[in-house]
Amino acid sequence: MISELDPWAREALGVGAGLMIGGLVGLERGFKLRDQQAGKRVAGVRTFTLMGLGSGIAGMLYARQPLVAVAMIIGMLGYLALAYAPRLREKGDATSPIAAVATIAAAFLAGTGGIGLGLASAAVIVLVLAMREDLHSFVDRLDEKDIKALARYAVIALAVLPFLPDEQMGPYDAWNPATLWWVVILVTGFSFAGYVANRIFGAGRGTIATALIGGAYSSTAVTQSLSQQLGSDKAGGAEAAGIALASAVMYLRVIVLVAILANRLLIDFVILIAPALAVAWTAGYILYRRSEKAEGPAPPGNPIALLPAFGFVVFIAIAAVVARWAQGQFGQEGIAVLLFLMGSMDVDASIVTAGGLSPEAIAAPLAAIAIGGTIIANMAVKIGVTLAYARGKGWSAAIALFASTSVLAVTLAIAWFRL
Repeated sequence: MISELDPWAREALGVGAGLMIGGLVGLERGFKLRDQQAGKRVAGVRTFTLMGLGSGIAGMLYARQPLVAVAMIIGMLGYLALAYAPRLREKGDATSPIAAVATIAAAFLAGTGGIGLGLASAAVIVLVLAMREDLHSFVDRLDEKDIKALARYAVIALAVLPFLPDEQMGPYDAWNPATLWWVVILVTGFSFAGYVANRIFGAGRGTIATALIGGAYSSTAVTQSLSQQLGSDKAGGAEAAGIALASAVMYLRVIVLVAILANRLLIDFVILIAPALAVAWTAGYILYRRSEKAEGPAPPGNPIALLPAFGFVVFIAIAAVVARWAQGQFGQEGIAVLLFLMGSMDVDASIVTAGGLSPEAIAAPLAAIAIGGTIIANMAVKIGVTLAYARGKGWSAAIALFASTSVLAVTLAIAWFRL
């Protein structure tokens, strides 16, 4: 749409976006520094707005007059260095000068034509500045284990991928190193997201919050934790509901994984899973309404570990080769059995393997049935865990899990006989 405008209109829009970027950041800085005595502030709403306008003009001029544009930016940066230097020596707080430099960069980007990215950058700048107290409070709650979790996920997500080739290789051309590592990033990302959510909200909001957060990355671990609590004398009353809701979240998580990693199966898979999903959430809600809203145990600990991540890569790589081999030896029925056996150990691995197979290798309905069968195996394990740890107190939770599992088994049987 912007590309269809006349050149002067595009330039005016870029400069106007620079002006808006400066004004947005200036409003936040002006509000935050409103209590300072007049004349003591280096830059407030007016200065930031003018910096945004000047940077937008510099960006607009850069293609035709690069020396003029660079001189304008250097002039503004030089003013900031001279004005903020005494305050940096006195207070040591570099937030405002860094915010000013980031504002200049975002407005310059908008002036060169990157209007969307410039405005998005301004929104992030304002958000980070406005969340000062929240961020400081969050940092104060961190411990050494949290920093190690962040470092481990940074290695998994950022330090390895750029060096991996993006091409098919290995036996049967079954391996794409970059794709395999993206799988690790995604699966461990679920774990890290759940861990971060737990650190932000904690178990202080009750067992239900704990179950919903923890269920996003390990419903089995949450089931074990809550079942053990339910079977003890310290049960708060909401553990049964938490067990049911953790598995309800698991159904949603599996659907998201299929949508991302094996999207050709999505429609068939959702049709199979939808009835069980509805029953799981209904059962969880009923137990929640009947339970006491009490404090609960903390979700499982730090889930980010490098060795399990490497192990997962090896498992997926082997499974990909075996799947290609099974395709040639047994056809799609053999692959379906393979997916089920793999999923009995790890549902994610079954989904990843199915997503890497061509439509000719296995039909989408049969692959969806195989993955659905892995969920039944996983649910059977959780039912056993619930009864083993909670003993007589876990019947309501076990019945809720069994209800959704039974519905899923029926839908899978119907789909199988329709093939």
